[in-house]
Amino acid sequence: MTIVSPATPTGPVAFVIGGGGVLGAAEVGMLGALLEAGHRPDLIVGTSVGAINGAAVAADPTPAAIGRLTELWSDLGSSDVFAGGPAKRLATVVQHGYLHSNAPLRRLLQDHLAATFEELPVRFQCVAASIERAAARWFGARTGDEPVPLVDAVLASCAVPALLPAVKIGDEHFVDGGLVESTPVGRAVALGARTVYVLHVGRIERPLRPGRWPWEAGLVAFEIARRRGFTDAMAALPAGVTVHVLPVGDGNAAPLLGLRYRSASGVRRRIERAHQATAAYLEQVAAGDPITSADPTDRTERSGLDGPARETARPADADATTGSTGSGRSGGAR
Repeated sequence: MTIVSPATPTGPVAFVIGGGGVLGAAEVGMLGALLEAGHRPDLIVGTSVGAINGAAVAADPTPAAIGRLTELWSDLGSSDVFAGGPAKRLATVVQHGYLHSNAPLRRLLQDHLAATFEELPVRFQCVAASIERAAARWFGARTGDEPVPLVDAVLASCAVPALLPAVKIGDEHFVDGGLVESTPVGRAVALGARTVYVLHVGRIERPLRPGRWPWEAGLVAFEIARRRGFTDAMAALPAGVTVHVLPVGDGNAAPLLGLRYRSASGVRRRIERAHQATAAYLEQVAAGDPITSADPTDRTERSGLDGPARETARPADADATTGSTGSGRSGGAR
């Protein structure tokens, strides 16, 4: 079947921003294209590095925010957030169980983000995983829980096991939200969204391999949870929800373990490619064109789980290998 996207969003609009480590820079480009095209969200939900990007845009849902986000990403590479040579990192992981203190990242977030959820003009929620309860906890205004400072919540959502320490909030310790909600589409729908733009990075179909180092083992575990969570979230979507899974624009992206988690090299390239691909996708949607290939930079065969809808005449039994729903909802717009 050919998927045709409605030109005008229907119902409350949500941006759902997933994790992805250094690849999360691509989300900045996607956000820029959305805001430049006039798509202002009523709600933003984020997990892991998507919590950083989401909190920044919730504070200023205009194209001007993209310049500040780009600066934040540049600071991630040039600051001491992930500083320390191999000897220091080894000593830290032996003594504490993680590679880096989160104090530098906390200072960076305090410099770039608002202080509270309540002062954000766009409703924003982020998620982290409670160690004690082995369950997700959502942070934000009007969640029914005690108020939590925005930076504390975002820091908890980004606390990748083995890389950063768990964040204590109240009587619980929290780690990376991607372990429990890799792409929180369901949360956005539960909060009333009917048009959802999913900002998801990484290549779902790219094979994984065992890591050689402690931090690689943590990344592999995180990626397994992220992929499974994304597949489950897309399969569980109810009828009546329009979903756009935006393109990354980098068909030749580096494999997960080939990336240095401390390196910001390629940040601007990822931002620009994602911006171009998403802008092209949104132009097709606005024109009412069938969405069969909105990513001009991608020359590889891709499943509907890793980009905009391009599932023309796809057989129903393909769902078993890609994890999509029978309606093709895991692709782009419905």
